[in-house]
Amino acid sequence: MSDGYPDAERLDLVENLHGHAVADPYRWLEDPGDPRTQRWSAAQDELAAGRLGALPGRERLAAHLEELLSAGSVSAPLWRAGRRFSARREPGQQFAVVLVTEPDGSERVLLDPMALDPSGLTTLDAWVPDLEGARLAYQISAGGDEHSVLHVLDVGTGELVEPPIDRCRYSSVAWVPGGKEFFYVRMVDEDEAPDGAQAFHRRVWRHRVDTPAETDELVDGPGLYDGHTYYGVQVSRDGRWLIVTGNVGTARRDSLWIAELGDDGAVGALVPVLTQDDDVQARAWVDRDGLLYVLTTDGAPRWRLMVTEPTNPGREHWRELVAEDPESVLDAVRRLEQPGGEPLLVLLRSRHAVAELLLHGLDGTPRGTVPLPGPGSLTGLSVADRDTPEQEGRLWVGWTDFVTPAQVHRYENGTTVLEATAPGAVDVPSVRSEQREFTSADGTTVRMFVISPAGCDDAASAKDSASAGGPHPTLVTGYGGFGISREPGYTASALAWVAAGGSYVVVSLRGGGEEGEAWHLAGNRGNKQNVFDDLHAAAQALVDAGTTTPDQLSIMGGSNGGLLVGAALTQRPGLYRAVVCSAPLLDMVRYEEFSLGRTWNDEYGTAADATELGWLLSYSPYHHVDPGTAYPAVLFTVFESDTRVDPLHARKMCAALQHSTTGDVDTRPVLLRRETDVGHGARSVARTVSLAVDQLAFLAAHTGLEI
Repeated sequence: MSDGYPDAERLDLVENLHGHAVADPYRWLEDPGDPRTQRWSAAQDELAAGRLGALPGRERLAAHLEELLSAGSVSAPLWRAGRRFSARREPGQQFAVVLVTEPDGSERVLLDPMALDPSGLTTLDAWVPDLEGARLAYQISAGGDEHSVLHVLDVGTGELVEPPIDRCRYSSVAWVPGGKEFFYVRMVDEDEAPDGAQAFHRRVWRHRVDTPAETDELVDGPGLYDGHTYYGVQVSRDGRWLIVTGNVGTARRDSLWIAELGDDGAVGALVPVLTQDDDVQARAWVDRDGLLYVLTTDGAPRWRLMVTEPTNPGREHWRELVAEDPESVLDAVRRLEQPGGEPLLVLLRSRHAVAELLLHGLDGTPRGTVPLPGPGSLTGLSVADRDTPEQEGRLWVGWTDFVTPAQVHRYENGTTVLEATAPGAVDVPSVRSEQREFTSADGTTVRMFVISPAGCDDAASAKDSASAGGPHPTLVTGYGGFGISREPGYTASALAWVAAGGSYVVVSLRGGGEEGEAWHLAGNRGNKQNVFDDLHAAAQALVDAGTTTPDQLSIMGGSNGGLLVGAALTQRPGLYRAVVCSAPLLDMVRYEEFSLGRTWNDEYGTAADATELGWLLSYSPYHHVDPGTAYPAVLFTVFESDTRVDPLHARKMCAALQHSTTGDVDTRPVLLRRETDVGHGARSVARTVSLAVDQLAFLAAHTGLEI
């Protein structure tokens, strides 16, 4: 070891890419099978375990996180022919379980991931009942691989009705009325795709339950398999229409097809409605009135609602039903039947990341609002199906905010009532939550949620009222990519941090969807620097307001948020004292070469293009590590079974920072924490607590927060 860190060979490897001399001294760390990588990783494991295990307050923090997570969770219900399907996690359970409630009110467990695998390494990816409530399709993954094996069980008996179907990662399932068949999406077999490219080739199939998957019917149509990576399928409730969407990677452009399903079960001609050349997003469905509804960004970056006849689905036939609102984003629409009256449309909007529910007539005219408990976000929105008439006129709303575990509210007859709360009783700390505005580098107004201890203002810490006039440790997080919004929601890590006397901040960065598609486009591709500038400006605004100081300021982000904090620590190392960088993208020159990287080039750009390589090199964290710089304390957390973002990014960046920083391993350490049998997504409560303890204890130790 040198300077307290494991030795890492620096290669004199420099490539000329479009006229740029690009150094890559740790290329060898890309190979997990290289003996050098294995030795280096084992040494990093030992270093991280020793340093993290010695951090103060770990036991108290773990106990508090476990208490906060013991609230559990509840979901809004799905109704199928009188049966109510929902998910709930009780205190002490590692995962939520899927429940069915019979018309007589009796409830039973249908799916429990821990019953499937007591080790806790099997996760439930998705589930959907058929329209009759008789069968349930569900997908599970093992060890974090997210491969999603599809199963079908009989709701009445709980028994599987056919062998599982593999290769169903990112597959939607659309049941045909009658419950005997469904449409789904499946990756091609390995020998049907170029080497290593299986994950980028999918097909849409029609499956008849209790028949071999090898006999499934391929759905095909004009342009359906021309370069699309991902697909979605949907069948209208009357079984007459099939809708297929297609996307190229994560590009926020939708291809759309519609086909009529014959009485004999035959799939009619697939009619193209939108292609990638149209450059719009659209979510389409045929509702109970037989009309085709399209929620779209066509001419409306904050989305609007259009309608047409499914027999005339082209854009030229669309008519506007609900116009774009320049101040809010239209996120979803539900049709709410009214006993003895005209049905209503329920529109979910988000105004600066805060949810609103509005009512409209079928002609699009406003008809009022649905009261919500307060500023928060929705975790679900559902109505009863047409075969459950006794529930007609009711709307179920899954809701949460920063201090409220998931709840289910029911709206009917103009009133919203609380129907269910998360099952565990928890002592949530008293906090003050506010949404602040600040100005980014280019003059753009950006917003952030700031959660602080109750009674704590920018002149005092609630933990010690004698510290009047003193700022306090602050943890800032955000995402800023792919049009994904960060909204108010119950988070155990945030509350544990605030309970210890710190402030927790969520920034609505450009690149996200908080202000619509224009907000997303302002922070992707050649505009990516705006995202980092927004974070820097948020941090500076917090310092200027007296909330914190650079020595008390930490940042944390994962996945694309890991890229965010990786860029932040290299661009403004003096502004941040500690960083947690989880499952990150960091080598933006070679990110397309690994895992699902090539599907993200519409978001970031491609190194194959000279101009776009310039974008990537302008901020690529790995390529901006500068020897002789006093970098913040940094903790990388990675997952070796991650099939989305390869851990190689963190390995290379960790080696580069350990070589370059002037900070020592005692005061400003750079550590790499690995888990070998979990992936990018869902994990058990126990593993969630274990990870959060290491992350929060690390940040607290380096920002002065006593946990």
